[in-house]
Amino acid sequence: MTVQYPAPFPNSRHAPERVAFDRRELMAILNVYGRMVVAGEWRDYGMSFLQDTAIFSIFRQSAEHPIYRIEKRPKLRERQGMYSVVGMDGHVLKRGHDLKTVLRVLERKLIRVVE
Repeated sequence: MTVQYPAPFPNSRHAPERVAFDRRELMAILNVYGRMVVAGEWRDYGMSFLQDTAIFSIFRQSAEHPIYRIEKRPKLRERQGMYSVVGMDGHVLKRGHDLKTVLRVLERKLIRVVE
């Protein structure tokens, strides 16, 4: 009697890994997001965790396209930096190695002249 086992799927031993924000990164993002919600600038967010990128999308209203995307691309760690803030038109507003430094481009929107 011969026993035949089913052939394994290719690369089935390892599930495809996805890039995600860790707790420290998410707290920094949500800190800026919370201040902008209180200021009435932003209303909703969405997160996407892909195989090579983690994206935090910021919306003015839920049905719109995101006004900003905060992206984490670990493959760019050694080059320009793995964090970037991308505007609605697709232009990179700020890119760098330190998330808090990159997020400063969004915090500038909070500064207003008070008379």
